[in-house]
Amino acid sequence: MALPTTAAAGLLAVVSACGAGGGSAAGTGPREPQRAFPVTAEVNQLRDNYGKQIVSIQLTNTSDAALTVLGARLDSALFADRISWQASPDGIELPPGQTKSLPAQLPAPVCAPAGRAEAAPTLALTMAPATETALEETAPEEIVTAADPYGVLARTNAELCLAQAADAIAGFRLDPGLEVSADGRTAVVRLLMTPRHAGPAADSAALTIVRIEGTTLLAEDPAVPWPRAVPVRTGGDGREIRLGIRPARCDPHAVAEDKVGTLLPLRVTVAGRDGVLKVDAGPLLRGRIYDFVTAACGRQ
Repeated sequence: MALPTTAAAGLLAVVSACGAGGGSAAGTGPREPQRAFPVTAEVNQLRDNYGKQIVSIQLTNTSDAALTVLGARLDSALFADRISWQASPDGIELPPGQTKSLPAQLPAPVCAPAGRAEAAPTLALTMAPATETALEETAPEEIVTAADPYGVLARTNAELCLAQAADAIAGFRLDPGLEVSADGRTAVVRLLMTPRHAGPAADSAALTIVRIEGTTLLAEDPAVPWPRAVPVRTGGDGREIRLGIRPARCDPHAVAEDKVGTLLPLRVTVAGRDGVLKVDAGPLLRGRIYDFVTAACGRQ
């Protein structure tokens, strides 16, 4: 049965406190079934936001009436603060039966021991109130469990904690220059590493670049194999690794639809963690890589 707009708004104000209905004084009468809040939530991440520490809070309106969301704040033990969607004053309307994605910047991670199980995140939604009764003059807040079917929060927490541990050892970046070969079929990018100052301990801290992985755009030049098991220690001198590259694919959509092809993945081990550290090419080198891949593919 369709919910009128006022009825849906009224439901928002009471559903959190609504349990089973009361029966007889002796507790033997029938109970009303609990009415579910008509919004479901899921955490996801768009490919455009990989490397930007932005996730999507996806809300689906399961009712037959339009609802308005004024705020969305996700609580997870994996992060130090709430993961909040920054709403406009008017919020966002959820049409009946539709899903909308709300972008939210991730706060600092809580870097507990790797592999620790975490409870499902909860989502606090501030809904637009109805205006017909005094009870509904303040915007009601609803608490729902947010599904995370792809493990986005655990994955991003692990990536951020790995990056934090690696950054304590050295800074990693790609030089904006690109050295293209004479025949235009291969090129060289330079990975620059700047070790941090060593601490007071006798032994400096270290990480290991186990291997460097290819991307959807870039593959290893077989004539110049990429190094493996590269140690990086605090207190050392800056160094660079020259990486010979070639296009990983040459279909028409390779560059046009690229999202993560210029994020160079370093498989590293550091501080008891093992994972992928992604080094962003930056806008200047990104454009040069796109030009190189397009030209190199045209020569094949």
